[in-house]
Amino acid sequence: MACFRTSARLCRQFLFSNSPKTNLSAVYSPPRWMSTGKYEYIIVEKKGEKNNVGFIQLNRPKALNALCAGLMSELDQAVKSFETDNDVGCIVLTGSERAFAAGADIKEMQTKEFSEVWRGNFLSEWDSLSRCSKPVIAAVNGFALGGGCEVAMMCDIIYAGDKAQFGQPEITLGTIPGAGGTQRLCKAVGKSKAMEMVLTANRITAEEAEKAGLVSKVVPAVDLVNEAIKTAEKISSFSKIAAAMCKEAVNAGYEMSLKEGLHFEKRLFHASFASNDRREGMTAFAEKRPPQFTDS
Repeated sequence: MACFRTSARLCRQFLFSNSPKTNLSAVYSPPRWMSTGKYEYIIVEKKGEKNNVGFIQLNRPKALNALCAGLMSELDQAVKSFETDNDVGCIVLTGSERAFAAGADIKEMQTKEFSEVWRGNFLSEWDSLSRCSKPVIAAVNGFALGGGCEVAMMCDIIYAGDKAQFGQPEITLGTIPGAGGTQRLCKAVGKSKAMEMVLTANRITAEEAEKAGLVSKVVPAVDLVNEAIKTAEKISSFSKIAAAMCKEAVNAGYEMSLKEGLHFEKRLFHASFASNDRREGMTAFAEKRPPQFTDS
């Protein structure tokens, strides 16, 4: 019953009127676009032939993109800006060729006390990336260590450059991963490999990460961002309603039993029949023409 209530709530969230006048602008408030110049630690642009890909590049090169509070706050703002931008269907997150992100900013953390991090629920704000309703692709070159590996795992798809390295070295600092390193990593690569990585601080290569299931594709470093943008453009060409439903179903099923997940999937599938895009997609298939999705 709880599963049904959850699926019903999500169905209501995604349902749109069958009226052709209904579109995403009637559901989302108009985006407040923030230019690249307003950010200190990241670069924000739109990419793709139709400017329908949100592009975020971590930009603290001297610190190997160490994840300080300011950077994570800006990342949260940029993701939310793209999430409410009706033109954007997918987001690409990347770093530099040398480092996606070498970890959290240790100098910023080293003087903190237990009471401060406990009361403030330190690092809880990092999870906002994983709650984005639009698909997010991490394009990882170079180091993705500690918090960098955790941020990559918050994304929906990970592409890696052939020189990328992944690791959770927190044990060398006398602590443990605090933003999903022991939880998402275990689900991605299995208990044994996750245990080895968090207990030894050993890094794995891009090829090893792909073999273990952490990464979906490995490409030459110079081609990585373009490959991620190409995939993001393809995702953006589909119905945003259907993409959001697909993401919701996969993420929910990741946390449920198979029986619960199948029920949840079925109800979202049923809900898709209330959208104009479902009708247009099937009609276009029957008429042997490309569909014209309106995100309604």
